[in-house]
Amino acid sequence: MRDHENTSIDVVAQQSDAVLTELANVVVDMRQPLRLALAAVLAGGHVLFEDMPGLGKTLAAKSMAQTLGLHFDRLQCTPDLLPSDITGSSIFDPSTRTFDFRPGPVFTGLFLADEINRTSPKTQSALLEAMAERQVSVEGRTLALEAPFHVFATANPIEFEGTYPLPEAQLDRFLIRLAIGYPDTAAETEIISRRLFRGEEASHVRRIIEPGQLLAMQQSVEATGVNRDIIDYAVRLTAATREHTGLDAGASPRGSQALVLMGRALAAIDGRDYVLPEDIKAVAVPVLAHRLTLTPTSWARGVRSENVVRDILTTVQTPTTAAADGS
Repeated sequence: MRDHENTSIDVVAQQSDAVLTELANVVVDMRQPLRLALAAVLAGGHVLFEDMPGLGKTLAAKSMAQTLGLHFDRLQCTPDLLPSDITGSSIFDPSTRTFDFRPGPVFTGLFLADEINRTSPKTQSALLEAMAERQVSVEGRTLALEAPFHVFATANPIEFEGTYPLPEAQLDRFLIRLAIGYPDTAAETEIISRRLFRGEEASHVRRIIEPGQLLAMQQSVEATGVNRDIIDYAVRLTAATREHTGLDAGASPRGSQALVLMGRALAAIDGRDYVLPEDIKAVAVPVLAHRLTLTPTSWARGVRSENVVRDILTTVQTPTTAAADGS
């Protein structure tokens, strides 16, 4: 590797560690999920947090935006929300007798769709173009979104009344799906202690990097090559989901690509300009599980797609580290 490439990856690693360290001052006991969320951002993707209420998903998203220097907008999703509430619409101005376009909250750096499964499929679909192409089409016009642009969304997996499960096409737009889990007693005690010490509900983190720096970090990650054996491993993992007897539908080639992109970003966070099989394994569940469709029998038996991915990881042969890092 050339020296400037090594330096670039070193900077990515240093800045990433600074971001995660700053986030730890506010978001307790969530370094691993936040590390994966940051890797998704460095890979240019979007993140779905799907977990129980009250675990800090919204705080994590807002804090991430603040540390990355991104403009942040949050929209609380409800059943009566309209697509124009996301994309914006034209308002008639009587003084000029013209219609002026008022951009919606999606015109931002990091857009949080809070409880996205509470809004209708029509409104959910308003995000599809934005997530895939970084643009929105409104009233016959195509408007580009700012760069960088990322969508974080939260969803509550246990409530079904008044909710609209995300269709497969929408789920596939999220690079990863993360679950945070309940904190242990020590972490929960720390959460309460910090809240009492602050003396207020709001918490604040420092801006660590600027949007321009984030773009440069993303470009450094994008310029990093991946060994052919790693690509082959990702493809074999994804292909195995299509042959699994417990699944009606496996992951598409977008899943294979997501594995490689996330593995590469995770390697950069660790200061490496090469991807190891362990990087792919570390992201396999958050990358693939939400792209799988269980058979009715599997669903009735309580099988979870996460466990299917873990089972596949044990059956698909892992490339040797020596071959993977090119040595």
